Amino acid sequence: MSDETRDERLKALSARIEKAKADKVVKHHSEEHYSQANVAWRMVIELVSGLGLGFAIGYGLDILLGTMPIFLVVFIGLGFAAGVKVMMRTAAELQRTHDAGKPAEERD
Repeated sequence: MSDETRDERLKALSARIEKAKADKVVKHHSEEHYSQANVAWRMVIELVSGLGLGFAIGYGLDILLGTMPIFLVVFIGLGFAAGVKVMMRTAAELQRTHDAGKPAEERD
């Protein structure tokens, strides 16, 4: 067998393998479920970390300054607002990613 026919056969085989791989990339619905669960946990962690950081800063300032509930309440509120803002940013990012995969006529 000559080198030319071998190269041609290898190229044809590579093309068939790539086509078969492309056909097999079908996402199972359970993978999508886990993907959405990961996003949900990410958002929960963002909110709780904002609250926790606000609590820690507020409590620390109240201990240092001797004004027990004032800074605690203020910084918990600020931490909650920051956590919600980060959650909204994540939701907007996911929406952009989702919309990018749609055909142009389906987008709003």
